[in-house]
Amino acid sequence: MLLTAFIKGFVFSLSLCCDLGLVNIAMIKTGIEKGFKPSFELGFGSCFGDLTYLVLALLGVTVIFQIPVIRWVLWIGGTLVLAWMTVSMLRKSLSRQAALELSGTQTKEGKQFWWGLGLTLSSPTVILWFAIVAGPIIASFGTHDLKTTTVFVAGFFAASVVWSGFIALVSGVSRKWSSARFVRVMSLVSAVLFLFLTVKIFIDGWQNLLHHAA
Repeated sequence: MLLTAFIKGFVFSLSLCCDLGLVNIAMIKTGIEKGFKPSFELGFGSCFGDLTYLVLALLGVTVIFQIPVIRWVLWIGGTLVLAWMTVSMLRKSLSRQAALELSGTQTKEGKQFWWGLGLTLSSPTVILWFAIVAGPIIASFGTHDLKTTTVFVAGFFAASVVWSGFIALVSGVSRKWSSARFVRVMSLVSAVLFLFLTVKIFIDGWQNLLHHAA
């Protein structure tokens, strides 16, 4: 049971990490320009930003899902947002002009952790994800008691750290690679994972909400 909760948290975190948003682009750019350590520090800071939003989502999900209208809105809205993200990532993976474009990422040495934290807390993609998508996903994973929820959160945080290390390592040693090609690969991975979550959330909502309505 606890291992399952950990794996669910791990997979849920990866679904967020694979989004090619501000943080991932900043990590790739930093890794290519400065190497592994600064890139990982930036990613490690973002882990705590994700953790902050996850805790807020967990604190609110029980109350929110007692309201039928909210459940329907989150189900439909979350499915549509995930579908949109799937299409967006697929288009980026097929684009030959994918590039790393992010202004304002120049930071002083030792400040990458705080920059990663700030990027995550202010990222429109992350905010949208936790506001609309995270609720249905967390509910469908079925974390109820304190122990399993804690293990779920641990799995979530562990995946964030592993992902940060992976991106920092790859971008740090790939300075001679085509950055556009790397972005396309990341986008394709994101599209596949978003498609899986879109189908999962739609089926779970269809079964649960229509069952209760009946």
